[in-house]
Amino acid sequence: MNRLRDYNNESKDTVDRKYAYNFDFDVMHPYMIQSFEPFFNQGNMLELGSFKGDLTKRLKNYFDDITCVEASDIALEDAKRLLGEDIKYICSCIEDVTLDQRFDNIVLTHVLEHLDNPVRLLKRINDDWLSENGRLFLVCPNANAPSRQIAVKMGLITHNATVTPSEEKHGHRITYSMDTLERDAMKAGLKVVHRSGIFFKALANFQWDRLMQTDIISKEYLDGCYKIGQQYPDLCSSIFLVCERGRR
Repeated sequence: MNRLRDYNNESKDTVDRKYAYNFDFDVMHPYMIQSFEPFFNQGNMLELGSFKGDLTKRLKNYFDDITCVEASDIALEDAKRLLGEDIKYICSCIEDVTLDQRFDNIVLTHVLEHLDNPVRLLKRINDDWLSENGRLFLVCPNANAPSRQIAVKMGLITHNATVTPSEEKHGHRITYSMDTLERDAMKAGLKVVHRSGIFFKALANFQWDRLMQTDIISKEYLDGCYKIGQQYPDLCSSIFLVCERGRR
């Protein structure tokens, strides 16, 4: 584990911000899977930065051969309790992990923005870990999400791509937009074959958590936000790339 960073501490909630919200688990995860599904390959799957296994649990419906890499040993123990022993678990900083096989599907969701050298990891994915026809499913929070743009107008943050003090405590190093995310993917040699957004979002996560406890938000409304997000990816909660192996 990188001695300069405490990944267990980074995953703890702070006074003004949770590391993960119910909105992430109950809304974003299902729509991520819905976005991924048309591009899934048959074969094995690698999840980099699996945290406590909540997304992995959904991926188990599609893959029998799953490898999870997670830097926080505490989070990985929670994942084992949730998922059982039929998954290969590796506790390692994902930038430095050694993997002895290639993968047909690699999932990297809300992780790249935490890395000190994101292009280096993407290059390893391209050069060493993707199978010949493998696909990378790359998702990051969107700097241009309306909720962040509203926060700028309110004076809460200085600009869309701000890394707030609470985000920094959670290990964020960058806030990506579609152009900068695609820039880093291409810098690493990956070939972008699909780009989209996941879920139109004008409210902050904590606001969504409160709304979801009421009857104001229906499943039909959530589906509408997902569909309009595909029409306006730059106004989504998260941006999404499907990448294949490119030049090495």
